[in-house]
Amino acid sequence: MSIQKTIPMKRVIGTQILVTSEVCMVSDETYTTEGESVVITKELDEIEIILNHNNTDHVIVKALTNTKIKPIEGLIDEEFNEINIEKGACVELYYAFGAWYIVSSDGLKQS
Repeated sequence: MSIQKTIPMKRVIGTQILVTSEVCMVSDETYTTEGESVVITKELDEIEIILNHNNTDHVIVKALTNTKIKPIEGLIDEEFNEINIEKGACVELYYAFGAWYIVSSDGLKQS
């Protein structure tokens, strides 16, 4: 199990300036976003990604394994507590107005 990150970069989220990475590769059972643009999941049977709106307002999740995505609070598309994507799928989410919104996806299962 591991978390690999690309070279650090500065990113502005709201009024905060964060030092984060562009891409994060996750092989842990659970990972909470830290401002990355892309999170790639791999190696385990299932990985849970927790969307942290305090430091992330836009993220693309690429699943190389089954992946559960849920926010630390609020809903996804004002309806779902969590979504599940299968191996090979990808979803792009934005945080706005107190909720996460799916703006692009493939391979979503009924949550």
